[in-house]
Order: sequence, then C-alpha cells, then structure tokens
Amino acid sequence: QVQTVESGGGVVQAGGSLRLSCAASGHSVNAYAVGWFRQAPGKDRDFVASVNWNGAGAQYAEAVKGRFTISRDNAKTTENMVYLQMDDLRPEDTAVYSCAADRTPYCTEHGCAFRGPWGRGTQVTVSS
Repeated sequence: QVQTVESGGGVVQAGGSLRLSCAASGHSVNAYAVGWFRQAPGKDRDFVASVNWNGAGAQYAEAVKGRFTISRDNAKTTENMVYLQMDDLRPEDTAVYSCAADRTPYCTEHGCAFRGPWGRGTQVTVSS
C-alpha cells in the first residue's frame, strides 16, 4: 500500500501562489496514479487534480483549470513526488488539501475518485 504525506500549505493573499508537495511512498509506487483533493469546513472532499503513474493524463476540476498545475517526479523507485502549483489563488480555494494514490482511480470527464489511504492534509488559507 502506498502512503502519502502532504506539505507546502500556508496563508497567502488573493492572487498569490503556493506549491504543494505530496510524497508518495511504498512498494510499486511508480504504478499508482496520484490525486489532489480539498475539503473546506462543513463541505465534502472535492477532487482538484490528478496525474497518471507516468506523469501524463493530468486532469483538473473545472474550478481550478488554468490556475493549478499538477506535475510528478518519479526519479526514485520507492518515493514519488507529486506537486500542485497553485496560481491566482482565490478565497474560495481555502481548504485542507490532501493527496492519495490509487492503482485504478475511477475517472470521468468531471473528475476522479480515489480510494486512498489519505494523508493528513495541509491547510491552505487565502485571504481577500
């Protein structure tokens, strides 16, 4: 099973940028897709972006298209890094951001569902 640990959250003003990191580690981690999700207080966890095992096939939620970019570094065989570059941040982007790895996520044109396990998350707060 692949474990994930998120980092890089913080407080930023509207229009600013942050880069989140997801360290995915475990046996055959190179075979797993990785996805980013976010959960605002009192709301469900929502899909943000995902990338295939080889760094291709990036998919984004409509709300972040054109502002967020997902990328992947598979240089190590037992730990892959997946980054979420977030630009032009808005107050509505405020949430706890988590990542998860899945060999076979369920994806449609509207986004992807991952089974986890989930990391503890990293808080992103965007002030207006």
